[in-house]
Amino acid sequence: MPDEQPLLLDPTSADHHAEDRALRARGAATLVDILGVTAWSLSDPGLLKQVLTRTYVSKDARAHWPAFADTIPTWPLALWVTVDNMFTAYGSDHRRLRRLIAPAFSARRIAALTPVVEDLVTGILDDLDARPAGEVVDLREHLAYPLPIAVIGRMMGLSSVHLKGLRTVVDRVFATTLTADEAAANTATLYQLLDELIAAKRARPGDDMTSFLISTRDEEGDGSALTDAELRGTLVLMISAGYETTVNVIDQAIASLLTDPAQPAHLRAGRCDWNDVVEETLRHEPAIKHLPLRYALKDIPLPGGQTIRAGEAILASYAAANRHPDWHGDDADLFDATRTTKDHLAFGHGVHYCLGAPLARLEVVTVLRQLFARFPGAQLAVPAGELRPLPSLISNGHVALPVRLRPVTP
Repeated sequence: MPDEQPLLLDPTSADHHAEDRALRARGAATLVDILGVTAWSLSDPGLLKQVLTRTYVSKDARAHWPAFADTIPTWPLALWVTVDNMFTAYGSDHRRLRRLIAPAFSARRIAALTPVVEDLVTGILDDLDARPAGEVVDLREHLAYPLPIAVIGRMMGLSSVHLKGLRTVVDRVFATTLTADEAAANTATLYQLLDELIAAKRARPGDDMTSFLISTRDEEGDGSALTDAELRGTLVLMISAGYETTVNVIDQAIASLLTDPAQPAHLRAGRCDWNDVVEETLRHEPAIKHLPLRYALKDIPLPGGQTIRAGEAILASYAAANRHPDWHGDDADLFDATRTTKDHLAFGHGVHYCLGAPLARLEVVTVLRQLFARFPGAQLAVPAGELRPLPSLISNGHVALPVRLRPVTP
C-alpha cells in the first residue's frame, strides 16, 4: 500500500459530512481505517460506478480477501463480510441467489403492496392524530420504524414476537461502536432467532417469503437450492435491508422538509413532487454512508498514479460520492427538491443494485404524502443542529426525530 496515512473513520460518525469532505479532498480514492481494517475509500462517483461494474472486483471475502482469516476474529464488522447471501456472493453464486429473491420484488408484487402500504400509513397516522396538540412525538420511533417493519413482517410472514426480537439485534448489526466480542454475541443471538424462525416456518409454512426460501432450501434438486448458511444469510439480508434503510430515508426526508420551509413551499407550488423529495433525500442523505467491503481481483490503476493492489479491500463511500461537486455542483451540500439532476448511488450500482429500491420508494412517498397532508403545520421540536446522528459508520439516520405535529397556537 502507499505511504499515505489512512484516514481514521470515526466509529460514532459524529460529523460524517466533514469526514466526507475530507475524503473528497484526498482524491478519487484514499486509504481509510475502518475499525482497524485498512481499505480504499472510493468517493469519486465516476470511479465508484466504474469499479462497481467490473468483474475484477468481488464481494466474496473468503475467496478474494487474503486478510480474511487474520481479520475476522477481531473485527467488529465481521458479520458484514462473513454472512452467506447475495450481498457477499460473486459471479454465478450471486446470480443464483439474486434469481431466487428477485420475484419477491417484482413490479406485480410491489403494485399489490401499494394499497397495503397506504392502509398501514393511514393507521399509523390515525394513532398519531389522537395525541394532544403540542405533544412532541419521535417520528423515527413512531412513524419511520413502524411502517417498514410492518411491511417486511408481512412479506416475510413474521409475527409481532419475531419482529420484536429481531429489531434489537438487527439495529445492533448496523452499530459501529460495539467491540468485536459484543458484535459476535449479537450475531450469535441473531442467528439463534433466525433458527427459531426457520423451525417455526418449517412446522407451519405460510404464503410468505420465509416459507418460500425454506422450501427452496429443502426441495430443489437442480443445484439452485440454498445451503443452510445461505438460508440464514438471506433472511438476515431481507429483514435488515428490508427495514433499516427505509427507516433512515423516511427520517432524513422529514428532517430535511422541516428544516427548510422553502421545500414544502416548492411542493405546494407544484415546482416539485414527492418523488423529487425522495430522490433528493437519497442523494443528499443516503441511508447507507459506507458499505463494507469489496476486494480487488487484480491491480486497479487509480487517478494520480496510485494502484489498488490485488487482494486489497475497497469501501464504497456512497454519502461522499453523492455530494461530489463534480457531479452536483458547488451547491451539492444543499437539499433542493427542485434540483434538475438528482442522480445518486444510494441503492448501489451494477449487479448488486438493491432489489428493494421500488418498495422503499413506495413506502417513503406514501409516508411523506400522507404525513404532510394530515399535519401541514408540523415542526421540529428542536433546532435541526441538535438532531443527533446514529452512532454508525454505515447507517445514516438520527437517534430520534422529535416533532410537534400540531403545534399549539397562542
